[in-house]
Amino acid sequence: MHKYIFMGPQGSGKSTQADLLKADFDLVHISVGEIFRWHVTNHTKTAARITRIIDAGQLVPDEVVEEIVASRLQLHDWNYGFILDGFPRNRPQAEFFLESYDIDAVVLLDVPEKIALERIMSRHRSDDTPEAVRGRLADYHSKTKPIIELFSHKELVYRVDAGKGVEEVQREVRERLGFPLNVGSNG
Repeated sequence: MHKYIFMGPQGSGKSTQADLLKADFDLVHISVGEIFRWHVTNHTKTAARITRIIDAGQLVPDEVVEEIVASRLQLHDWNYGFILDGFPRNRPQAEFFLESYDIDAVVLLDVPEKIALERIMSRHRSDDTPEAVRGRLADYHSKTKPIIELFSHKELVYRVDAGKGVEEVQREVRERLGFPLNVGSNG
């Protein structure tokens, strides 16, 4: 069973790379952002709770995020493993996760800010102004540095240059994780 965390700033291609890998190796892609969006779309109690917090200008507390991730992982629909994307977002969340799960690797998708900015701006979302995106990228880097240090001490981190094309990045991810390169239609 394989348990991976994909990390990287917005625009690094985490979801794209996770989806390519999961398709060939029967892994489950668990995206915290997708889980949040599902709750909002379905008007759940969790969504109401999250919305109140965000509307008050606050960050969703670690315990709420941890609860959402833990409940998703408790579904145990990941017989061959999972790829977790969007969690952990800070060191306490990383420590919580390591207490509960033995992970095999953290794939850190490094992308130059210029390329990340271009990719994000091409989505044409209303909240993706250049200033807002730069702020989110700076926030990401400041919060994830301690997480990367924690995982690096455990020798779990594989850095991948995500500034390349999708296929090149996927090839490097597979090489780093020891997966065959030519499987299905994605290799």
